[in-house]
Amino acid sequence: MKTSRRNIEPFVTLDGSTIRELMHPASHACRNQSLAEASVAPGAGTMLHRHLRSEEFYHILAGVGEMRLGDERYPVSAGDTICIPPRTPHSIRNTGDHPLVFLCCCSPPYSNEDTELL
Repeated sequence: MKTSRRNIEPFVTLDGSTIRELMHPASHACRNQSLAEASVAPGAGTMLHRHLRSEEFYHILAGVGEMRLGDERYPVSAGDTICIPPRTPHSIRNTGDHPLVFLCCCSPPYSNEDTELL
């Protein structure tokens, strides 16, 4: 199965990031995970949140930012990958002058019902 980013409309998630669902069981034949491309504008950030069941990976494609993972904060940039265990509070903030773009992989797949804003 193949999808094209060009054919997928972006939308804003509960945490405030703009995403494109590249693969999700609601729209594709995958079952156990989802993959999205997220973008955070310069100076903006996502709301602190956690996923009750999903483990999540962020893979930074472009830009620079600051990741909050639990009580830790650290810089992130293109090429970095972050593992976010279930129930771990997290957010990401763009500290640069260009969009912060990253892939989000969730297993089980992303859902608003699994997302708790903190």
